[in-house]
Amino acid sequence: MRIVLVDPSRTVRKFVLRLLSARGYDVLAFGDAQDALNRIKVDPDVDVLITSAELISMTGMELCWEVRLLASTRRPIYILMMSAQRDGHSVAEALDSGADDYIGKPPAPEELYARLRAAERLAGMQRELIRLATTDPLTGALNRRAFFEAGVEACDRADAGGTLSAVMLDIDHFKRINETYGHAVGDQVLIAVARGIAAERSDFGRIGGEEFAGLLEGYDLDAAAAFAQRLRARVEALAIETPRGPLTFTCSFGVSERVPNEAIDDVLRRADVALYDAKNHGRNRVGVADETMWVSDYTADGRPLRTGPRKRRPADLFERVAEAMQVSPAE
Repeated sequence: MRIVLVDPSRTVRKFVLRLLSARGYDVLAFGDAQDALNRIKVDPDVDVLITSAELISMTGMELCWEVRLLASTRRPIYILMMSAQRDGHSVAEALDSGADDYIGKPPAPEELYARLRAAERLAGMQRELIRLATTDPLTGALNRRAFFEAGVEACDRADAGGTLSAVMLDIDHFKRINETYGHAVGDQVLIAVARGIAAERSDFGRIGGEEFAGLLEGYDLDAAAAFAQRLRARVEALAIETPRGPLTFTCSFGVSERVPNEAIDDVLRRADVALYDAKNHGRNRVGVADETMWVSDYTADGRPLRTGPRKRRPADLFERVAEAMQVSPAE
């Protein structure tokens, strides 16, 4: 468990640091609140903040508020306030400012350890709740809600400077697999595909029955297409055992690159159009969407209606993927 310790007194910092280090905690000690806050902003592994109520550059209450704003539902941070003031008003003010607990300063060793054990128990429960709320129970991939929340954040980062591409994939003939082998085998196929994806990336989500999607930060269109081609080959090489013998399967892919100020839904819709191009031209291939390929509606059976102009013929889409992989389209 990583702890950020903040106190303007070098003596207090050394005393508390010695107590924490004796129990094996990973501790980062700061004398200035702003320095501590800057570290917490860039270090997602910080689990606990132990802060004095009396600080430099801001008050302990202000630091609590700032850290509480950083601590999203996917990143809980336990805040323990230290103060020589133990009266009811001071305790209430700290808790109302976002602190989770309160302890005297200097802290009594056994009391400090007990409160940190409570923090660890709470952190474990919070992590499990986060896992249950954000992952698909069958495959372990991000669920639809968590994936789109991550997508909004990725778009915000891209707006600050950078490239972002989307990849969508759909298991070919999945309905036939379920009808022929049964839903238990279909579930095994979904799990196998998710594991194949996880071997490459951890930020993919299951957004439909047999449909997965991922966001590739720092990837332009050609790099994303090359990544999708590698993932396509990985899935094609998978096999699961069934009562009828080994079962192999494939996926079709669609790739799009985000244009400035484009919403995550629109990036994925264009990737979805490219995915259906791949489906319509033989499956087990990668379709690439230009920025002019877009959709505004879907048919009754869920297929996208193409309403935007096309720069390239469908065959050119696959040639572009082949170029990115430096192979012949016939291969």
